[in-house]
Amino acid sequence: MKDKPVGIRCGGVRDCTVFVPGSKSFSHRMAISASLSSGISYIYNMLKSEDLSLTLNALSQLGAIIEKNDNFISINGVGGRPKPAKEKIFLGNSGTSMRLLTAVAALGQGEYFLYGTDRMHERPVSELTGALTALGVDAKCVNKNECPPVRIIGGGINKRSVSIDCSKSSQYLSALLLTGPCTENGLEIRVTDGPVSKPYIDMTVDIMEEFGINLERKGYTYFKVPGNQLYRPGTYTVEADASAAGYFWAAAALTGKTIKVNGTSRLSRQGDSRLVDLLSEMGCEVIYEKDGLAVSGGQLSGITADMSDMPDMVPTLAVVAAFASGTTIIKNVAHLAVKESDRLTAVVTELTRMGIDAKKTDTGLRITGGKPHGAEIETYDDHRIAMSFALAGLLIPGVEIGNPSCVEKSFPKFWKTLEGIYA
Repeated sequence: MKDKPVGIRCGGVRDCTVFVPGSKSFSHRMAISASLSSGISYIYNMLKSEDLSLTLNALSQLGAIIEKNDNFISINGVGGRPKPAKEKIFLGNSGTSMRLLTAVAALGQGEYFLYGTDRMHERPVSELTGALTALGVDAKCVNKNECPPVRIIGGGINKRSVSIDCSKSSQYLSALLLTGPCTENGLEIRVTDGPVSKPYIDMTVDIMEEFGINLERKGYTYFKVPGNQLYRPGTYTVEADASAAGYFWAAAALTGKTIKVNGTSRLSRQGDSRLVDLLSEMGCEVIYEKDGLAVSGGQLSGITADMSDMPDMVPTLAVVAAFASGTTIIKNVAHLAVKESDRLTAVVTELTRMGIDAKKTDTGLRITGGKPHGAEIETYDDHRIAMSFALAGLLIPGVEIGNPSCVEKSFPKFWKTLEGIYA
């Protein structure tokens, strides 16, 4: 059942520093790496959210022993061999969980059934199940519509070389990479198209190497992962979430204030940290400090932006563009149609509701800045739509966000953190 809309308080934002949770993408990958290790790992600053709870619950079903503490979680891994799952594995609308764990299940024993919400059952995964089938795994989309639910018979990775199309999601490639070290013969992976969102591949490789895994790569088209490797247990820390930070950098851009997000860095592998570069191009000042990145708002102008490496930030930039002079063109993000919602359609619909000229293009969006007015925003049960459109309410009265609790998916304390930037 959806909750009541929440109204956004207009005006009164101050210069400030905010703290955001650990990276969702890092948290997923570190949890899986630790669960495949052969000992106990301690992970600090792991994101506490709906999506991560789904991943951790699934990893527990696969045999990892997970204990949650105030500041860290401990994970006792399965040594690369997941245990049989006694029950079906529910993954909600977490695409990352579904795709990464589909490949992990192929390392296990017996039958695994992975399913989620109705929307999850509309999000493609057949490129990954097809690659697993090519590797000798019995992997099927149950409804034969190229989407979950997925049924996997574990223990069948007996081939070494595979090709995969990653034009819809880089997570297909990340899933195979994370699985490769635990196979007997290793994996050679050739990417035939894509991948989109390249920084997420760099992130996956970095985390694997941090856990002691060796691999070779040629750009984003060829990867060789030797088999019979073990993920190394240890103590690890998740860096601040650049996606969450983006909402507050955008708030600074809109309000003309200076907002720093603690723990963010220009050296981050998270593609979403590059949002500050786009805001700079639009007229903001970016301030690089040792303990975080700050954005100071300025006179905003439209830009042309290739956001293929930071698709999660498209709704955020789109809201900023609605207040900028001129037209903003966002390119190479067609795959946003198969996210938690059809984000391209959602952004266009809600900006139009606010009186802004917004249109879909072949690969993205075209937004002409103007004078938005208040509206009740439909969020489509999509956390990023909710958080992005909340920013508009900082400047104009009458903005209400429907189903505000959908932010639990990635940033449960978003509304409290947003309240903290007011004077």
